[in-house]
Amino acid sequence: MIKGIAASSGIVVSKVYKLEYPDLSVEQKEATPSQEFEKLENAIAKTQSDIRSIEEKAVGKLSEEELAIFDAHLMVSEDPELVDQIKNLIESEYVNAEFATHQVASMFIGMFESMEDAYFKERAADIKDVTQRLIAHILNTPLPDLTLINEEVVIVAHDLTPSDTAQLNRQFTLGFATQVGGRTSHSAIMARSLEIPAVVGCGEALWSAHHNDVIILDAVEGRVYLNPTQALIDEYASKIEKFQQRKERLKSLKDAKSETLDGHHVELVGNIGTPNDVHSVNDNGGEGVGLYRTEFLYMDASSLPSEEEQTLAYAKVIKDMNNKPVVVRTLDIGGDKELSYLPFPKEMNPFLGYRAIRLCLDRTDIFKTQVRALLRASVHGNLHIMFPMIATLDEFRQAKSFVLETEKELKSEGVEVGEYKLGMMVEIPAAAMLADQFAKEVDFMSIGTNDLIQYSMASDRMNEKVSYLYQPYNPSILRLIKLTIDGAHKHNKWVGMCGEMAGEPMAVPLLLGLGLDEFSMSASSILVAREIVRSVNYEDMKSLALKALECSNEEEVIQLIKENVTIPLN
Repeated sequence: MIKGIAASSGIVVSKVYKLEYPDLSVEQKEATPSQEFEKLENAIAKTQSDIRSIEEKAVGKLSEEELAIFDAHLMVSEDPELVDQIKNLIESEYVNAEFATHQVASMFIGMFESMEDAYFKERAADIKDVTQRLIAHILNTPLPDLTLINEEVVIVAHDLTPSDTAQLNRQFTLGFATQVGGRTSHSAIMARSLEIPAVVGCGEALWSAHHNDVIILDAVEGRVYLNPTQALIDEYASKIEKFQQRKERLKSLKDAKSETLDGHHVELVGNIGTPNDVHSVNDNGGEGVGLYRTEFLYMDASSLPSEEEQTLAYAKVIKDMNNKPVVVRTLDIGGDKELSYLPFPKEMNPFLGYRAIRLCLDRTDIFKTQVRALLRASVHGNLHIMFPMIATLDEFRQAKSFVLETEKELKSEGVEVGEYKLGMMVEIPAAAMLADQFAKEVDFMSIGTNDLIQYSMASDRMNEKVSYLYQPYNPSILRLIKLTIDGAHKHNKWVGMCGEMAGEPMAVPLLLGLGLDEFSMSASSILVAREIVRSVNYEDMKSLALKALECSNEEEVIQLIKENVTIPLN
């Protein structure tokens, strides 16, 4: 048995199609720049043609969100930051085009992979995908064509690029397993959209698979079995039947209330990164958007997005949610999220430095454009504006005052502004400790557990040496969450959570018992969370939470949950 990460739920018994790429290793050679420029330009043109062709084949199979990945790939292929550096290396060092491409690509990939934010880490996969295709064209080496698969298989690969995943034919591709990757990778996201079971991060052991081996892909528990016994195959036939029954049961919960057995209601909403993500939230019965990460508008542009561009994006999300609440986080750039067109100061500790609301209150020209766009879009529905990285009351007051002044400015211009709410993210322990004071002035709070945990435990969760300290269920974290919720409730303000923890099945009953009002998660997690909420008693979960707060470590909390709540597998 090979253990991996269940990235897209499902169970399959089939045979292996082993995806192996040609050797694209390169050597440094002395070359004439003009000739290498021509090779590079031809390869770029062919790469762009490939991307457009793959996108055309994917239309109808993928959502607009997934198709937008190919727009990002086209942008990578013509990005002057990338192309100019390749050309500069060719010209200055008189090296061959494939070597220069590999060197520059490796630098960019390493930079993005070292970033903490999952979105920006995945940009490394985009660059890798595009530049691998670019090098293949320079070398005149054909890449595998997954559209040629014409029998039912489970694909086994080191990794699947977004281009690979987009070419999968659901009729024949029953699932895939990869050596590397995680739940937030593009391939995992697209697999969930295509409803293709996937297990990622399986490690070196997976590579022992061969073409036509029998494989069991258990993307519920994250397991892969190569050449299993007949007894195990028979056992999994029963599991497949039960999984299909549960899948149908979850679909029936799309329009059901997010309400416990004893009548306590909570809101289950979705996290989004682009306007095109809204359909997934609606398709999965989301009761609103709990986090719209607006930084993607800035990261996917070559210059600061205009007021008009932002207004259109925000208005689309608000309108498409049909008056359900939409929580928009203002620009959260800095730390590991940099913009190529906006220089940032070099800092010893960028995560604790000039970022998010600190940047916006300093660069009010940038902040003004976004706030004007948000207020203009507010007329289309139920807008909640949320400020990230708030540490002090003064910061919130400054941000609120700025919004109110901008509203006056718009109205003086004859621009209509709708109703809206102002809130904050609680991701700094100081803010959690002072939640009752913030609650006097905010309309709502949303807990960002990703940062709250690492700041509280003084551990960079991307640093493997200290990643063991990233403990969502540590009683100290639970007490900060409880302190935030109680402080807000004291002044009749609601509290949400938009960190990864909100969508974890094991965390849902615990957070419910702690009094959380709104759970914001990836759209694909909503129905699972709703099933859990509807299976428990609120009063029982309150008792569970009180016991968890008295535990001494994370292991005790996890054991407590397992002993008291039946958590269905994803």
